[in-house]
Amino acid sequence: MTFLLAAMENSVLILESSKSGWKTTETLKGSHPQAVAFDQGNSERLYCGTFDKGLMKSDNRGKSWDRIGENAISSSIMSVSVGQKEKNEFSKLYAGTEPTALYVSNDGGYSWEKMSGLNDLESSDSWSFPPRPWTNHVRWIEIDANNPNYIFVAIEAGALVQSQDDGKNWTDRVNGGPYDTHTLRTHLKAPRRLCVAAGDGYFESFDYGKSWTSPRKGLEHQYLVGLALDPANPLSVVVSASPSAMQAHARGGEANSVIYGKSMGSEKWEKISKGLPESKGTIITMLSSNPFRAGEFYGINNRGIFWSNDSGTSWASLDIQWPKEYLLQHPFGIVVGED
Repeated sequence: MTFLLAAMENSVLILESSKSGWKTTETLKGSHPQAVAFDQGNSERLYCGTFDKGLMKSDNRGKSWDRIGENAISSSIMSVSVGQKEKNEFSKLYAGTEPTALYVSNDGGYSWEKMSGLNDLESSDSWSFPPRPWTNHVRWIEIDANNPNYIFVAIEAGALVQSQDDGKNWTDRVNGGPYDTHTLRTHLKAPRRLCVAAGDGYFESFDYGKSWTSPRKGLEHQYLVGLALDPANPLSVVVSASPSAMQAHARGGEANSVIYGKSMGSEKWEKISKGLPESKGTIITMLSSNPFRAGEFYGINNRGIFWSNDSGTSWASLDIQWPKEYLLQHPFGIVVGED
């Protein structure tokens, strides 16, 4: 059974597949989700970072939620990531906040440690999020698929930084790298490779971020947000893109976004439209792959949830109810799991 966890603007959607179709549950209504994650070692355990209600945790797949870390971390949780399993029953849990701070918990969120070295980086004085220029936040936390001690952290906006010793020491941004990273992916079959969708374009590194390339042939839009990799083929990439930040995130008719794909052996991006809504009026799509099924991708935007089983070449909308109020909502994330 496939299940999806999606962060809408004002609630979280939980979808579970069955022989008769998809069962959809809406939960955490009235919250403002920014990031969702689940524990690969326990599919009942879900996490949701909200903008104003802190970090929420469920141990029964969303039937009930509890706030965790209330007295230790900020109420504005912008990113969540689940890492390797500890000696106890819990996997290592990371939370990124606004203002920028990174926290780690080894006991399911009951206690937390701040990775303070992140804020001591030289570039930190220049970090600033344009819509709220007086602040900044951790937009993405990526635990390397090949080495769980390698942590990559994207500050929106201003830096992509990393630690190669589980947060004890940090390396600042490098010249030529992405400035405004929204999504970063690593891949089990591509050690040392980083793939980034950023506000300043698409970037790749093959040496853990020491140097970067930016293959953009065929990529007509340079403001990127979503990115997913085929679990069976790390050279198969899909991204979501827009002409500008304003058009990517606007509600209503001002929104404008598309999806591009690049397959193995190709140096050119191809714009994908089959099975997807028209670009005008579509808020930027959040993307994820099914880590257990080759070529299977999922995307969510204000028009619905879409899936592909051919590495993003063609798409179809999930046959689920999509209330009218969702048409003006900006989704912020989607993750995929299997039972």
